Amino acid sequence: MPEFVLTLLIVFAAAGSGLMAGAFFAFSTFVMKALGETSGSGGVEAMQRINRVILRSLFLPIFTGTAVIAAILAVWGIFFLSWPRTIVLTAGALLYIVGSFALTMRRNVPLNNQLDAVEPPAAGDTWKMYLLRWTQWNHVRTLTTLLAMVCFMLAL
Repeated sequence: MPEFVLTLLIVFAAAGSGLMAGAFFAFSTFVMKALGETSGSGGVEAMQRINRVILRSLFLPIFTGTAVIAAILAVWGIFFLSWPRTIVLTAGALLYIVGSFALTMRRNVPLNNQLDAVEPPAAGDTWKMYLLRWTQWNHVRTLTTLLAMVCFMLAL
């Protein structure tokens, strides 16, 4: 792979990780807190709508595209780059793929699916549990995507 293509992929991985870190950060620091201050049914309905809209937004291609680019970079780095650069590139890829993509699929998406099955007026304890668990996992996603971005930047 030519160096300029590698550099471009690393820049895209850093930018994608940064965008995801920003989105996750927003949810962790104020969106979920604001939804938690609504009536239970208002917060549930708002989050259900967010979870539906996000699948039709630019979030999804950036989220998944960054994971694909990270995987390509990790494989390329392991086989074709020198060790110092390989370490930060692979670390960035693992942080993003495991700490953002896989974590989302294993933790946040199942919680979103549980919430989607609830009628907002009857949410009650489900909403309280959702707020707590979803936000805790989102804090992890925020940190791992931020660290992935830093690793990708260091690999430049």
